[in-house]
Amino acid sequence: MSELFDEVDEEVRRDQLKKLWDQYSIYIIALALLIIAGVGGWRGYQYLEAKRAAEAGAAFDKASELSEANKHAEAETAFADLAAKAPWGYRMLARLRTAAEIANRDKPAAAKMFDDIAADGSVGAPERDLARIRAAQLLLETTTYPNMLQRLEPATAAGATFRHTARELLALSAWRANDTAAARQWLDLIANDGESPASLRSRAEALQALLPPVAKS
Repeated sequence: MSELFDEVDEEVRRDQLKKLWDQYSIYIIALALLIIAGVGGWRGYQYLEAKRAAEAGAAFDKASELSEANKHAEAETAFADLAAKAPWGYRMLARLRTAAEIANRDKPAAAKMFDDIAADGSVGAPERDLARIRAAQLLLETTTYPNMLQRLEPATAAGATFRHTARELLALSAWRANDTAAARQWLDLIANDGESPASLRSRAEALQALLPPVAKS
């Protein structure tokens, strides 16, 4: 008798499953197709992104070789093309390199381009600080100390990636402006930062030797 009930229960379950399948099969199939399409699309996207990155890397290397060969006009064009079309990482590097190539023929224009990168909120903090540094290096001999301070002070904070270079540039700018107090301030920061590179410390000591002694009260 129990076997008969089992058979009836099994038949009922099969009948219920058939009804469910008949009612929802189109949705189940559609969901399965969507999952397959989604996985396939993601794999395809990953492949295309990897392919684009590899192509951009090769193009970046070729542009760098042009620059090293002193073919700056060609390198500038190549880097500018990458800055417009490459994936994000290479696009950011190409923007910096384009500005560096422009500096070979037009320093103010290159500084302006570095300024644009430094003001771009979509760019990472280290890259923005690097752009500030590069612009300041180009303008060191032609701009005022207050302008240099405005440009570089955000990059001098403790822990900032390029703080050592920023402090040295400000010390040089202050020295050129005969602002002894400001020059000494930045040189002291270099001396008191245990992470200052040895070469930078040596240059700072040499500049300190050129400053007049502190007046005794």
